[in-house]
Amino acid sequence: MKKHDRLEEDWLKQSPFWMVRDFQGTSVSRSKAGKRKLRLAACGCCRLVWSHLEDSRLRQAVEVAELFADGNATATELEAAGTDADGTITKNSRGYTEDDPDAQLHTLVAMVVSATQPKAFSAALGMTMFPFPLAGCHGTREEANALIRNLLRDVFGNVFRKIEFDKRWRTDTVLSLARTMYESRDFSAMPILADALQDAGCDNDDILSHCRDAKQSHLRGCWVVDLVLGKE
Repeated sequence: MKKHDRLEEDWLKQSPFWMVRDFQGTSVSRSKAGKRKLRLAACGCCRLVWSHLEDSRLRQAVEVAELFADGNATATELEAAGTDADGTITKNSRGYTEDDPDAQLHTLVAMVVSATQPKAFSAALGMTMFPFPLAGCHGTREEANALIRNLLRDVFGNVFRKIEFDKRWRTDTVLSLARTMYESRDFSAMPILADALQDAGCDNDDILSHCRDAKQSHLRGCWVVDLVLGKE
């Protein structure tokens, strides 16, 4: 196996912490497009526990962070949203350990606050550092980390492969499908997007396979939808 192939395989299988940590100091953590993806990845983790965010201030903070990622909210609004989210509980002094009876609630709030961190890299990395990944809302540590890993693959794709997207593939149908999914956060039409892209002449297996992968979940920041919408 070539060294490049080994590193590629390692990145796709390693822990969510190291998947994000590997972006530090790269163009992903420095560029505007990369910071947007890191922020949306953090928000995506919060979306995975959405039903557990019972206080409206928590959900509002995530929504503000998403708006900020797309340039539709200010840094002041982001900071205020994080402060409001942080104020939903008294300060946790136990570090989210097993002897903390409120560990899940404290972790949920900390996840939301992390999504509103000023630096997008810190927002994303923070999601991978809790003793209870996804606040224990999605099974075991291994099961939760698998979901986060899946999410990161959806946002960043395979970082070892450069995808060339032909602008001729952006037909009205392709654009309409991508915009609708992005705005509604309902990505159930991804297989239909694959068909539309193929009809437009797309023959890139990475793109088509990602859209048709029944095991792949999608969210705002999905690398294929971003390519279609020119957000990359």
